[in-house]
Amino acid sequence: MEHLLRPIYQERAGDPDTLAVLLVEKRGKLDPVTDTFDAILLIIARDAERPVYTKHYTDGPEKAAMHIISEKQLKKWLLLGTNRKIVDWLIFGRVLFDRNEYIETIKREMKEFPFYGRQIKMGLEFARLIRHYMEGRMFFEQENHLDAYNDVVRSLHGLARLSVIESGLFPEVTVWSQVKKIEPAIYKLYEELVLSDETLEKRLELLFLAGEFFIHSRTADGARHIVSVMSERPVWTIQELHEQEELRNYSADLEVFIEYLIEKEYIEVVQEPAKDGRIEHRYYRAASGSD
Repeated sequence: MEHLLRPIYQERAGDPDTLAVLLVEKRGKLDPVTDTFDAILLIIARDAERPVYTKHYTDGPEKAAMHIISEKQLKKWLLLGTNRKIVDWLIFGRVLFDRNEYIETIKREMKEFPFYGRQIKMGLEFARLIRHYMEGRMFFEQENHLDAYNDVVRSLHGLARLSVIESGLFPEVTVWSQVKKIEPAIYKLYEELVLSDETLEKRLELLFLAGEFFIHSRTADGARHIVSVMSERPVWTIQELHEQEELRNYSADLEVFIEYLIEKEYIEVVQEPAKDGRIEHRYYRAASGSD
């Protein structure tokens, strides 16, 4: 397939806006990492009209996909962890063109993983984890055990990713292989959930008990980023928190995360009377000593 794609990537490599070109080839009969395509041509551009531009090609039974992504989109995916296969592509893709060692620099940054970058990723992962855990508890109490199971699996996956991030690595598609080496206790918890002979209700009950410990032990690290940002000002409205450049990445998880951190005393509520005097405005600040 490469010989058919060669004219395409050679043309793109000649564009001064192109930073890198990688080729990712299918490793099995059905490889979800390549979206079942035989080959993926990944082109990273400094500036692009669209954040992502995709085109498909075919040659008899073989098929290939070309993705042109902007540098800004790539860094957003790496920060938010919303496109896990991109990490796999960067790590295992064959570099066909690399302007000024751009890919080598990205890989080095992923390996070294600056501390502040880890803080942000841990905060985002922890916020998602809290939402799934709380939803799972709610479903469990309502005896909707299958829905609870779904959220518990997501919670455990969040714990797994947090464990990898804590160790200074990027979570890959095969995150459980990473966690098995880094933190076997979380891996064992996942095994017990999916392989135990206990009833589903009993498995969930045990997982919620164990989950409390793992979540509690990571709350300080998970809260560090948002508390650090909130410490820059004495008080915030919820709208200001939503609009803050870094906190907007928490998206729909922001408010449930704030409420959780209020309960855990990392964030404090500030109440001020409204103009009509009948209700009070609710503002937020970082708790003293929480940073």
